[in-house]
Amino acid sequence: MEALRRGDAHAARKAFEDAIAAGAQDSATLLGLAMACDRLDDWQIACDALDKALARDPYNLRALLLRGDILDRKGDSRGAVSFYDAALKAAGRGSALPADLIDALTRAQNTLKRYEAAYEAHLRTAMAGHLNADEPDRFRLSLDLMFGKKKIYLQAPQFYYFPGLPQLQFYPSAQFEWLDQVEAATTDIRAELLTVLEEDGAFVPYVEGDPNRPFNAQRGLRDNPNWSAFYFWKSGVLQEKNAARCPKTMAVLSQLPMPHIESRTPTALFSLLRGKTRIPAHHGFVNTRLICHLPLIVPEGCGFRVGNDVRAWREGKAWVFDDTIEHEAWNNSDQTRVILLFDIWRPELSHDERHAVRALFTAIDAYGGGPSPWLG
Repeated sequence: MEALRRGDAHAARKAFEDAIAAGAQDSATLLGLAMACDRLDDWQIACDALDKALARDPYNLRALLLRGDILDRKGDSRGAVSFYDAALKAAGRGSALPADLIDALTRAQNTLKRYEAAYEAHLRTAMAGHLNADEPDRFRLSLDLMFGKKKIYLQAPQFYYFPGLPQLQFYPSAQFEWLDQVEAATTDIRAELLTVLEEDGAFVPYVEGDPNRPFNAQRGLRDNPNWSAFYFWKSGVLQEKNAARCPKTMAVLSQLPMPHIESRTPTALFSLLRGKTRIPAHHGFVNTRLICHLPLIVPEGCGFRVGNDVRAWREGKAWVFDDTIEHEAWNNSDQTRVILLFDIWRPELSHDERHAVRALFTAIDAYGGGPSPWLG
């Protein structure tokens, strides 16, 4: 190593070769030989020495970085990326590193970013002619996932998971013929909402504390009127007084494939979110249903995210989504946002499967003190 520090690569190479000939096979000696050969542009012997060193010590940062450097100089960008990536991952396993090694890792990271950007640009250009603007964005999403622009979100219900169902964030609206009828009733439903809003105390906090269950602050939304509800059905129970006040809304809801499970569903309500309020990311309880929104009052600055898909509500434009995929909502305005929210059976479930799910929850709720209600 002293010869290398003096810049005498020939002397260093000779010293390391002599040491190896004498039986030295430790990773430090092999790494020294590789460094000397690299300075002499003898990349084949350098790579052979590095491969032997890494066989003994797979997480040797200097060996990984030098192997990547040599491949980079030889024009093998994919090979270089693999070793740089391995070095960066290995660096996270250790503790404090010397300054020169930190500099080398930073250089490797910058090289990785440059290669990744070039690779992404190449593939996006190559695929541009194969994408139909009228097709769903599933393939575009696959590219974003491949390049790490977005992450994979899957169903993660808090209580019950029914396997084999599609992992869709938002469902295509065309799949639900009745959605047009819901949207067509927006004016009538909004008129009934406005009448309800005139009454103080008509809405109750969406997240209500239960004295028979452990305290859960719900990140500031427990018993907080900033996120409030005016229920038509709550945990499967018809709220007769509220329903009577909104007959046109109830007429629309009565035509929908809502799941009827005693003490559980359906759930239907006006959901109110006051200004400067955010509903934190969370998951729904069961994936045997989907949630529908009909926006009724939507000021600027409101948004909704399900998985990777971020959307803005448009008054009178309904959508259907899977609430067991991580989702969140926000109202950054100074005004109130209100939507009609209700649940429906997941369309993929057969008649017999729906019956079985209904029977399962009936059995669950017959055990140990009754149901533990969830929110929609």
